[in-house]
Amino acid sequence: MTKPKHGGDIYTFAKRLGISPDDVIDFSSNINRYHPKIHCDFNRLDVSRYADPNYTDLKKILAQKYGVEMSQIALFNGASSAIAALVPRFEEVAIYAPAYGEYRRFAKHVTLINRFEDLEKLPPENALVVFVNPATPDGKFYDLEALFTIWEARNNTVLIDESFLEFTAFASATAYLRRYKKLYILKSLTKFYACAGVRVGVVLSHEEIISEIEKDAPMWTLSTYDVAYISQALQDETFGETARAKLSEEKRLLHEVLEKSPYVEKIYPSDANFFLVKLRGIDAEVLQQKCDKEAILIRNCENFDFLDRFHVRFAVREREDVMKLARVLHGA
Repeated sequence: MTKPKHGGDIYTFAKRLGISPDDVIDFSSNINRYHPKIHCDFNRLDVSRYADPNYTDLKKILAQKYGVEMSQIALFNGASSAIAALVPRFEEVAIYAPAYGEYRRFAKHVTLINRFEDLEKLPPENALVVFVNPATPDGKFYDLEALFTIWEARNNTVLIDESFLEFTAFASATAYLRRYKKLYILKSLTKFYACAGVRVGVVLSHEEIISEIEKDAPMWTLSTYDVAYISQALQDETFGETARAKLSEEKRLLHEVLEKSPYVEKIYPSDANFFLVKLRGIDAEVLQQKCDKEAILIRNCENFDFLDRFHVRFAVREREDVMKLARVLHGA
């Protein structure tokens, strides 16, 4: 099983350029560049004892945040671990693509639905359908009402991946939990809370489904450090609004830079903290070579289904970094 390529590999990039990873300007990773306030002395954490295997305190915080019961929450060592645990349970998987590559990696039999061109295509009956919302790598948020009508009629189990939802002001699909029994909602806390090294993935579903999932789970999925960090992050009440406001300004600047570039043919509409771009007169590999001189890493998106070597993704970054990108994109 081949691992899909992923953004954020600053280590390989830095080694190729002969520089420190700290000197890389990483436009490839869609992690929030702002951080919540953490009031915890990690040196004083007692890691000599086992963590609570039920993660009661963290689940209380998450239940309040997402408006669900604690019994409707399962925790994983990151969203990728949740995908690896959930997707192989199903013989048939329909993925609305392009999408995060781990879904296809762990699926047994895959039907791909091109959401750019064929959104209303019927998935196989009784299959698991996967929809990332907001989508990756383009960042668009979709109203799912019409699709849920299709999925219900096809008796599909539904997995909605909301890893980027908190970058937006849109509502979660948790409202559909009251209406539809065969629904999983996946949330990665890595993206918005700027903690790629803290591995916490959350699955919301009905109590009986969560109980079934947890039967196959290891006793401990999160470390004491994971729990301490994310519990603190979730309780920073001003972080979300503040981060979204700052990102909105920086996103506008990035859009202006991309729009003025002779290399950019199309900027896909995005509700998240990144833009998917279709290039003209240059492909992703050549553009990356041009970016090397500024130690800028971009995300080549040709390994996404229905995209090609002319598609790249740029994450929102600070003004200074965007100005360095502008020098490359404007042909300097």
